[in-house]
Amino acid sequence: MNANPALKPKVATPLLIVASAATILFAAVMPTLRPGSILLQWMLLAVALAGSVIILFWVHRVHRQRGWQASADSRWNALERAKRDHGTTTEITVLSVDGLQPTGSWITIKWNHFDHVQPAWIEALSEPIWPGSVLLISPDPAQVRPGSPWPASYHITADRLLAWAPLV
Repeated sequence: MNANPALKPKVATPLLIVASAATILFAAVMPTLRPGSILLQWMLLAVALAGSVIILFWVHRVHRQRGWQASADSRWNALERAKRDHGTTTEITVLSVDGLQPTGSWITIKWNHFDHVQPAWIEALSEPIWPGSVLLISPDPAQVRPGSPWPASYHITADRLLAWAPLV
């Protein structure tokens, strides 16, 4: 299963922080031990190996988070360009994906401008839509009109989806 590209990856986790702190603390205590002891040499090797592994974890997580941020920035730039290039647009946030079907999906959306939450049907797209995604759509005037009540559910056609970006 693919990871949700709308969720920002975590860099620091409690376990990684505790392991880093324990390794640094242990490395700080090492000079106080009796020099030349075989136990000290083995402990020094263990601390060096643990420190190397922990550093690799930090580097990997920072690299993954920077890659995600660059992708998110690119998607937001595309969303802003689409907003400028098209007439009437609005942003909606996908709160949950409630039912996947071959022809589309039932999702729960929040109209960002109106702070209104409702179910919606979105037609199948070339790439999956994930919870936490902000969609730029061209609203259908047949479904949403000023002064009219909100429809029970909203239908999003593939041609009305202009861009998407992760909720940052």
